[in-house]
Amino acid sequence: MSAMAGADKKVGVGILGFGNVGGPLVGLIADHGSMIAARAGVELEVVRVAVRDVTKPRSVALPAGVLTADASALVSDPAVDIVVEVIGGIEPARSLILAALAQGKPVVTANKELVATAGTELFAAAERAGVDLLFEASVAGGIPLIRPLRESLAGEKIRRVTGIVNGTTNFILTEMTEEGSSFADALAEAQALGYAESDPTADVEGFDAAAKAAILASIAFGAEVVAGDVDREGITKVTAADITAADDLGYVVKLLAVAEDLDGSIAVRVHPAMIPKQHPLASVRGSFNAVFIEGAAVGELMLYGRGAGGGPTAVAVLGDLVDAAKNLRSGARGATLGTFARVPIHPVGDLESQFYVTVDVADRPGVLAAIAGVFGKYAVSIQSMQQQGRGDEAHLIFVTHLAREADLRATMHEVGELDAVEQVGSVLRVVGGGG
Repeated sequence: MSAMAGADKKVGVGILGFGNVGGPLVGLIADHGSMIAARAGVELEVVRVAVRDVTKPRSVALPAGVLTADASALVSDPAVDIVVEVIGGIEPARSLILAALAQGKPVVTANKELVATAGTELFAAAERAGVDLLFEASVAGGIPLIRPLRESLAGEKIRRVTGIVNGTTNFILTEMTEEGSSFADALAEAQALGYAESDPTADVEGFDAAAKAAILASIAFGAEVVAGDVDREGITKVTAADITAADDLGYVVKLLAVAEDLDGSIAVRVHPAMIPKQHPLASVRGSFNAVFIEGAAVGELMLYGRGAGGGPTAVAVLGDLVDAAKNLRSGARGATLGTFARVPIHPVGDLESQFYVTVDVADRPGVLAAIAGVFGKYAVSIQSMQQQGRGDEAHLIFVTHLAREADLRATMHEVGELDAVEQVGSVLRVVGGGG
């Protein structure tokens, strides 16, 4: 562990990255340093900040000599007691974190992609070094989530975690629901407001949410889960007609990250779904995030707040940083994750759900009977059906009873092959519809 000579020595902080999160973090430490010292008994001092270009103008001022372009030198600097990684991506973040841990330095990271991909390796390295590796900011921004899962609920049998963990997609779906916007228009608005990147793929195709789902599953169930284990579907196929139909049926559409313990295996998935308007997650609007936790003894909990943005994320990083500094000062460690078990990932095709599906057909006798026959062939029971006329065409909306995912997929593939069927449109899961 990094030496700290004297009880009154400041805790030296080295920050890898000085962008959207690193900048606000330095500002928070400067503005709230005295409050942190009074409440937590530790005094934080930013001694090094690593950036690609030291000549670039910065909105947050730093003393001379703090900025460096040598990230490896920052990690090994004896003045740096704790390393904060907010550069993102896999490399060089992974190598730098491993180097810091090997030198006995606690690490705080906001890097969801790295934790979701190489978390097991990093956690093991922290265990060997006997120091903290904290990552509260990697999921749901400023919402305290990882700490309750790993500490407050450490003795609870968690059954399911369901979350809205991507603010960009939630903003888009909110605009489509409340303003009647198309997906394209809502995405453009999200980009104009800075909620979405110029390339929004990571958000709208569900990659960001899948990484967060893997982290949540790992912590909630003590299992090795990586982003590649998550069955992923984004929101690009959700239409304005789907939003309207959901409203008519008493639902709203949300992009959900779902992780559940199925007694011996774990199912982890990200997908758009219809949820009842009375469900707590249905009221999560705009760029906000929320995570709904179901436990055997505790029942139901929901954590809600700002899930993205430099400010909220920096607050979560600072919380971890204060914890790491307190532990370093006292020679202790925070709650550890223990050993992650190798648990089978449940095949998504074996999961059961209700489904909302739309089919465009030629409006002639016998079409409904043919489609119903295919549903019956695969034991997919129809709960309700609506028909909307379009001249000599018809738009059919089905909601099924609980059905296996594989059976529903086979059903829709065969329905799509029928002569009278012009196209199979949307397929959305229905959560909490009563079966």
